[in-house]
Amino acid sequence: MPTGLWLIGARGSVATTSVLGLLALRAGLAAPDGCVTELPPFAAAALPEWADLVVGGHDTSDLRLRKKAGELADSGVVPARLVAALATELAAVEADLRPAPAPGDHPDQASAVRAVRADLAEFAHRHALSRVVVVNLSNTEPAATPHPAHDDLDALRDALEEPGAAVLPPSSLYALAALEQGCPYVDFTPSTGARLPALRQLAERRGLPLAGHDGKTGETLLKSVLAPMFAMRNLRVRSWSGINLLGGGDGASLADPGANAAKTASKQQVLPAILGHRPEGDCRIDYVPDLGDFKTAWDLVSFSGFLDTRMRLEFTWHGCDSALAAPLVLDLARLTAAAHRAGIAGPLPDLAFFFKDPLDPEGDLPHGLAEQWARLCTFAERLGGPAEHPDTSPDRTGASPDRTGRDCAAGTPR
Repeated sequence: MPTGLWLIGARGSVATTSVLGLLALRAGLAAPDGCVTELPPFAAAALPEWADLVVGGHDTSDLRLRKKAGELADSGVVPARLVAALATELAAVEADLRPAPAPGDHPDQASAVRAVRADLAEFAHRHALSRVVVVNLSNTEPAATPHPAHDDLDALRDALEEPGAAVLPPSSLYALAALEQGCPYVDFTPSTGARLPALRQLAERRGLPLAGHDGKTGETLLKSVLAPMFAMRNLRVRSWSGINLLGGGDGASLADPGANAAKTASKQQVLPAILGHRPEGDCRIDYVPDLGDFKTAWDLVSFSGFLDTRMRLEFTWHGCDSALAAPLVLDLARLTAAAHRAGIAGPLPDLAFFFKDPLDPEGDLPHGLAEQWARLCTFAERLGGPAEHPDTSPDRTGASPDRTGRDCAAGTPR
């Protein structure tokens, strides 16, 4: 079942590492270390094989994939031998990358949505794909400016036709284009994406799964393991302070105060959800260009035990952001594609294991990693079996659906 993986921010570090890793897995040149879906609980799930995944994407940069992969090799993120061995395969992926719509390219945001849809339609048609999963790996955005049209799909479609109006942030524009085109959408960033009520309406109307937000790869991953330990031992966490130092494109984007605030807010979700209170202390993110694609987190936890005895825990996490994130991107593409194949629509809270700030439509998601893992394994059991839903296959025409959710070109229910 050939499955498309369309990456927003396709020439960035995480995307390039994901592509190189996928090509290496397909060629038998790398082990699937870090790929959760290669573990035994997922053996019976109807997931796309590595060879089934076809990659395309959008980016504002025109840096060639091979060049970016070479830079990552020079900085120690990926093995140089893989870049050399997979040069032909990288060039093939390069042919499926398209320029992202830039401000001023289109008279209104509706036109930009149509342009993105046309790229997705052409990609699906050229490779005869059964479905295309769109994954947002672009730079973190500041929180979206509220707009009345965000709450209603019909009002949103009308508002997007207004010349020059900035109704949606880029992440939500891509989410809208993906959903209109019949593509599941995953947001690996803390940006707004598909979290707007109008876009959730569209996903449920079109029978499309949504996953997000903000991949959990470092400090927050450790918090989701350590905080339940304190809670289960009835040790009161009095303060938890963390400093995150990172370079690379992600660090550069987080130098913007609005983007930094959005990221920090995402990272702060886990502790009060697990501990039942918000400890003193804060989480800070600083950009250090010299660190490149690597990141360091220093955390200090103060807690009290029996007879109010004061104690503390300190830890340091040194990680490579792209190497930690890339296998999760591939996992999410496989799982979301399988959910779509099984007819599962709307937010996928069972994928909370992968995210700092997971979609939680019922407000009852656990934030502890062990509980999230159990829920993910149960979800995997629902993905086995020969289910298929041809009425939710990706639209290859690029035509706009009418207000009933029917495809205007074909006149068939979508």
